[in-house]
Amino acid sequence: MSPTYPQKVVRHCPHCGTSEFHYKKDNSFLCESCNFHWYVNASAAVAALIVNEKGEIMLTRRAVNPDKGRLDLPGGFVDVLETAEQALCREIKEELDVEITEFSYFMSCPNEYVYGGLTVFTLDLAYICKIKSFSNLRAKDDISGFEFYPPEKIPYEEIGSQSMKSIVRSFVNKLSINE
Repeated sequence: MSPTYPQKVVRHCPHCGTSEFHYKKDNSFLCESCNFHWYVNASAAVAALIVNEKGEIMLTRRAVNPDKGRLDLPGGFVDVLETAEQALCREIKEELDVEITEFSYFMSCPNEYVYGGLTVFTLDLAYICKIKSFSNLRAKDDISGFEFYPPEKIPYEEIGSQSMKSIVRSFVNKLSINE
């Protein structure tokens, strides 16, 4: 068990502040003082699979931790009261300054995202996306750059998270089956 898992990091009840907040085997915490029951659930995140006119897949470079400098798919967390599809369009605009014209759901993959010393469990939802135009494409927000790779030359060892590696591998396999 990672030292960043919630049961190793969370010590106080967010409701009453007591330290009588204990982890249970059902991925929850229970406060013995006020009976507040908090479940550790997955946070939703989105990832875009973008292919250019040459059939190359876009990967971005992370500008921040976790995995600063490593390859990733563009995307990010779904905000409160936002749909995954709204988050997808917002994140791509924020990170790449381009608009998605079409998207279709591809797959989901669980992930562990360590941020601020705490493991955040995510469910990464991947979408195949078409972009209106690549002419204004630029790295913004929490990415430092982007690169396009032919499917057979993807440097999987440079991709930071396991979920993104799995998503990209599955997508490349789908492309090769459809050829």
